[in-house]
Amino acid sequence: MRLRLTLLAAIAAFSGPIGMAADIELDPRTGLKMVGDWEVVRNNCIACHSPKLITQQSGSAAQWLNMIRWMQKKQNLWEFDPATEKKIIGYLAENYPPQEDRRRAPIPPELMPPNPYAPAAVVSP
Repeated sequence: MRLRLTLLAAIAAFSGPIGMAADIELDPRTGLKMVGDWEVVRNNCIACHSPKLITQQSGSAAQWLNMIRWMQKKQNLWEFDPATEKKIIGYLAENYPPQEDRRRAPIPPELMPPNPYAPAAVVSP
């Protein structure tokens, strides 16, 4: 009996931090994890797109920064002040980190079907 109680106590002690992650409350409006700088992310990111686009993604700090830079270059996202950008990237990397099972590897170009919208090749006479 004593061994069983010791084992149960060890399991409870070990599972504490793991159980805490499941206890993070989600914002009912956005689905974002309500921890840390979540409001900074909410206030800056859902102005342009659905919060679902955020919660379905994952990445390291470098990957999130690359996404932000792409949005700034291609989607006309405004430039953040350094402190705000650091908070956004930190929150996203901490709460939506890389996950191996989330994305498939890119399809190699040689296996892709022809692009019907590519400019037609010019045939010389």
